[in-house]
Amino acid sequence: MRRILIVGAGQAGLQLALCLQAAGYEVTVMSARTPEEIRAGRIMSTQCIFWPQLAIERDHGLNLWEHLAPRIVAQRVTVAAPPGTRAFQTLGRWDDVAQSVDQRVKMAGWLELFEERGGNAVYHSVMTSDLEGLSALYDLTIIAAGKGELVELFDRDAARSPYDRPQRHLSCIYLHGMTPWPDHPEPHVRITATPGIGELFFMPGYTHTGHCDIILWEAVPGGPLDCWDDRPGPAGHLARTLELMRQYAPWEYERTVAAEPTDARCTLYGGYPPIVRHPVGRLSPSALVLGMGDVVVANDPVTGQGANNATRCAEIYLRSILDRGDRPFDAAWMQQTFDAYWDYAKYPTAYTNMMLGPLPEHVQKVLAIAAENDAVAHRFAHGYANPRDFDDWLMDPAKTDQYLATVTN
Repeated sequence: MRRILIVGAGQAGLQLALCLQAAGYEVTVMSARTPEEIRAGRIMSTQCIFWPQLAIERDHGLNLWEHLAPRIVAQRVTVAAPPGTRAFQTLGRWDDVAQSVDQRVKMAGWLELFEERGGNAVYHSVMTSDLEGLSALYDLTIIAAGKGELVELFDRDAARSPYDRPQRHLSCIYLHGMTPWPDHPEPHVRITATPGIGELFFMPGYTHTGHCDIILWEAVPGGPLDCWDDRPGPAGHLARTLELMRQYAPWEYERTVAAEPTDARCTLYGGYPPIVRHPVGRLSPSALVLGMGDVVVANDPVTGQGANNATRCAEIYLRSILDRGDRPFDAAWMQQTFDAYWDYAKYPTAYTNMMLGPLPEHVQKVLAIAAENDAVAHRFAHGYANPRDFDDWLMDPAKTDQYLATVTN
């Protein structure tokens, strides 16, 4: 029986651990926090997993909250001009549902499931100095902890990382009590983009207190939305959110004015430079570790790809490990495994990096047409769940014009 160590207990690491466990591998997961500590902790993300990735979870029997989470059916995009006027608005219905489950709920639940099935969970932080001794006990060591000193084992891939500093400053809050959109009461994601200033995201989700409403501000550094350095508590965050909504997105203010924070730890602040790292970390000439998930590809959440990338990464790594059989997990295999993942991740990475810059004119053109053309609105929304499709028509202005000519003439 092959022995695998996974350091990190997020979407990628726990999904892989549970799937390898089901395949008969002896898996150890190292987590800095217990399930109880995760549940009682601060929110960790603004996840929205689209239907192709939800299908992966279903295939492995990991869709434990599907009967509880809202069934998100569409994506609305509003392009705004300050101070708070709508230039145009699209609504693209998806081919199938998406869902958002608070990672405090999901990761705690998956950790408990892993232990219930006989997995070895070690609750202890890991330093780089610990890894060489630990890795000697296993056939393969995977680093799935996307924050902390362990990521420094993996060198930045400059050719694939165009930014060296955060392109957005982020602030998030989970709420109860937002009201549905009058003309589309079904659960859907809403994006308000104010070019040069930033974005406001809404998504319906599920947390430990039931259905919730997730608000994420993506502020262009130095702009008027970049006002969260004091990191207010839930009440202060909500008050500031309402103030900003009143000015920049009054259509969302109307939906939010009666809302309340879900709990005392329902806020999150941060910002990080999008980065791609080389996947092989060297502890010594003979001791290697493999990076996965946010360790090797960390996108800004402006396009909602993080949890989806993690799901894909875990599935691709799983297949590569199973196919390896009894052969050694050497550096060449590690690189090939990452390359298989990058063949997927390069598409959401390219799209995300494009959307972090000034909103391109051809994308503004697409959104303006999508406001009146359901086919264009559907294809734009479809790309969030299937980002490879963007490469066929949206990433190149010439391809965009060719596509639009087929649906608007």
